[in-house]
Amino acid sequence: MFLGAVGALGAAALPGRAAEEKRTRFYTLEQFFLKNGTQLPRMHEFISKTMLPALAAAHSGPKICLEALVAPHMPQYAAIFGFESLEQMWETHGKVLSNPEVLKKYDEYERGPEPPFESQTNTLLEAADYSPEITMPDTPGAPRIFELRVYHSPTGRQLQALHERFAGPEIRIFHRCGIYPVLYTSTVFGANVPNLTYLIPFESLAAREKAWAAFGADPEWVKVRQESIEKHGQISSVIQISLYKAAPYSPVR
Repeated sequence: MFLGAVGALGAAALPGRAAEEKRTRFYTLEQFFLKNGTQLPRMHEFISKTMLPALAAAHSGPKICLEALVAPHMPQYAAIFGFESLEQMWETHGKVLSNPEVLKKYDEYERGPEPPFESQTNTLLEAADYSPEITMPDTPGAPRIFELRVYHSPTGRQLQALHERFAGPEIRIFHRCGIYPVLYTSTVFGANVPNLTYLIPFESLAAREKAWAAFGADPEWVKVRQESIEKHGQISSVIQISLYKAAPYSPVR
């Protein structure tokens, strides 16, 4: 969105929560696929010193900057930005890309010894009604690990069933096992539609392993999953998992 063209989305509102409710309704997920060498450190420098300050001046919504640890394409950089509306997204986009300093620095960045990145994908996500608001920890410590999960469903009906399961017992079981996702979304524009995409922070890889082990062995989860399959079939047919670490300068880390 901010380092390249977003595509012709338009500024029309999409169905979702009532417009008068002030909450984060949309997220952009930007993934930059890099090659080994100077691209990743150059991207860290440009984002931290130029893009984030300009974005912070234009918009106060959640911002997460990530470097892939385990993902289908490595190395990889990812950024997640949250907005209350598509209008707000486009207004912020316009402010950032009309900033003379940003344009100057990006031109210098693009003219470097190699391209800034090999390719980029942009995904527009709509927050589920039960998705929490992303907040900064009261006492930020070391950058956390973030797990991005994408659950593709065969049909829209099964995706709805998946959301209902998450909004019901699954979140309760998650929390009991130490799993606290910061967002739950459906992809509006992007790959593998329909899907449920959610993001989970963990203090460490060891904490992640312990939490998922507890979840997999939880008797209530075993029962809920079996009942879900019996009622709706296999409602998540393909699961994609990527692990990232938050950049030290990421506003949410």
